[in-house]
Amino acid sequence: MPNILTQLHNCAPKKPNTLFTNLYLLTFATFLCTLFYFLGLWHRYPAAAAALTQSSALCFRRATNQTAAAAAPSFAHLDFAAHHLLPDPPPAAERGPHLPPCAAALSEYSPCEDQVRSLRFPRRRLEYRERHCPAAAEVLRCRIPAPYGYRQPMWWPASRDAAWFANAPHKELTVEKKGQNWVHVEGERFRFPGGGTMFPRGADHYIDDIGKLINLRDGSIRTAIDTGCGVASFGAYLLSRNILTMSFAPRDTHISQVQFALERGVPALIGILATIRLPYPSRAFDMAHCSRCLIPWGQYDGVYLTEVDRVLRPGGYWILSGPPINYQKHWRGWERTRESLEDEQDEIEDVAKSLCWKKLVQKDDLAIWQKPTNHLHCKLKRKIFKTTRPFCSEALDPDTAWYTKLDTCLTPLPEVKDVKEVSGGRLSNWPERLTSIPPRIRSESLEGITAEMFTVNTQLWKKRVSYYKRLDHQLAERGRYRNLLDMNAYLGGFAAALVDDPVWVMNIVPVEAEINTLGVVYERGLIGTYQNWCEAMSTYPRTYDFIHGDSVFSLYKNRCDMVDILLEMDRILRPQGSVILRDDVDVLMKVKSIADEMQWDARITDHEEGPYERQKILVAVKEYWTAPPLERNQHS
Repeated sequence: MPNILTQLHNCAPKKPNTLFTNLYLLTFATFLCTLFYFLGLWHRYPAAAAALTQSSALCFRRATNQTAAAAAPSFAHLDFAAHHLLPDPPPAAERGPHLPPCAAALSEYSPCEDQVRSLRFPRRRLEYRERHCPAAAEVLRCRIPAPYGYRQPMWWPASRDAAWFANAPHKELTVEKKGQNWVHVEGERFRFPGGGTMFPRGADHYIDDIGKLINLRDGSIRTAIDTGCGVASFGAYLLSRNILTMSFAPRDTHISQVQFALERGVPALIGILATIRLPYPSRAFDMAHCSRCLIPWGQYDGVYLTEVDRVLRPGGYWILSGPPINYQKHWRGWERTRESLEDEQDEIEDVAKSLCWKKLVQKDDLAIWQKPTNHLHCKLKRKIFKTTRPFCSEALDPDTAWYTKLDTCLTPLPEVKDVKEVSGGRLSNWPERLTSIPPRIRSESLEGITAEMFTVNTQLWKKRVSYYKRLDHQLAERGRYRNLLDMNAYLGGFAAALVDDPVWVMNIVPVEAEINTLGVVYERGLIGTYQNWCEAMSTYPRTYDFIHGDSVFSLYKNRCDMVDILLEMDRILRPQGSVILRDDVDVLMKVKSIADEMQWDARITDHEEGPYERQKILVAVKEYWTAPPLERNQHS
């Protein structure tokens, strides 16, 4: 072959056309290589070469007679079929979880506060209004729809005073409380004037009156609890004073109280003081409040005030307005006799004394008591006067509060050495309280958590939240979100990192957590509650804009079904709200498959430390969808 090319080269003119010569040589070389390839193929595989030649010919001409067809080689001995097949699933078989929408009538379904199920339980002490979750066979496996016409809530602070009617289409409160300025309907909106039964001039003036009796502005009062909150106007107007209020009310005839509160962007839960403890740790709140909340404080041996004492911080305040306070002026309007109201006030005073509370002041319609900063004097008085109310046993953990029965015993405060010492440790004023070492950690009462760990955790979550805002532009958009939920809060670092944003965070400490850290969350000036995520949360559907979870599904592995937890998240998340979950990559892959079934827009991304970390982050957005419009006969 090289000799032939050499001779051809020698035959070329001395001044050839270079381009033409190169093209000629390339074409001739290609022809020769192809020819030699087929010769070699024919020599080694004669039958295959003939078949290839014949099939090539068939590409250019059509066989015209049977003879040509017969000349073609047979391929009958070649079998290209697969011999390892799985049968196709039947057409009706489900491929993974099937999560259809629920009926439109369930748009406000709260599983553990279902009014039909509640009728199975005793009415004594309002037990039927407490949490009663469905049995496994009753749990719904469908997605709760938003009502037709649902709209994204107004941004804070506009939401404090108004909400869309379509989001909670109930007018009952506007009729029942018409003269008390709770809520009005104005076209497509609800308007919340800030009124209340005991503050006709509005919550702002009412809080100003309280501020004249105790200091609300120096940061010593940061966390409050409002029992029987109505639409939570008290908590809404305390926010401008940097006081964060946990408001609660039962799901009863005053429909949508808590739903209205959360639509306004105010912290709230469905709850009631009945037979079990409130789902908060001991020494959690700086202030407790009741404005005509209709709780029989003096009855049942003062068990309800005893529970307030448990959750009230040493030196904390209890504020009461409404019956029986100032009954001399209001008894006719309350349709009660003077004698019955006087007896009720005497009962309250007796219970307060048995708790060692001091009555600070009673002025006009307000009465304020203060819890002692320690129990040294209280224990001394009991020895002298033989008081009947005993201290609770040390075996009863004061922070245990998940389906724990109420007791009339007095929760003992941590021991002190001096009468001026604050039991459990003195707290810093807000905002220093957020980052100073919490007393529960300083005192080493939480095994395995040190001051250094707390400081590192605080800095870690600043870094993580900064990364989250790069992953989720909605979280980064200031004002886009208001109500946030942290499903596994630990020390509250996620919430602390967002303190400068116009948001609040409901910090959940699961009852299955290895260490009960909810007391630390409150000592930081944050709020939260206990929760078992195998059950539904005590809130209405669509009450949170954003849900965060750190290793939640690893915690609940083998405890309950992942599908049920995700459906509960879908229930309480608003349409177009976001979710960020961090967990092991294998866990998140399973979560994503279910999230896809729920029509979330979900993706898995790298850990903030880079792609080599086994823990990953799932970012998801819930799709906007609503129930279909009601037919005319349904409206009627």
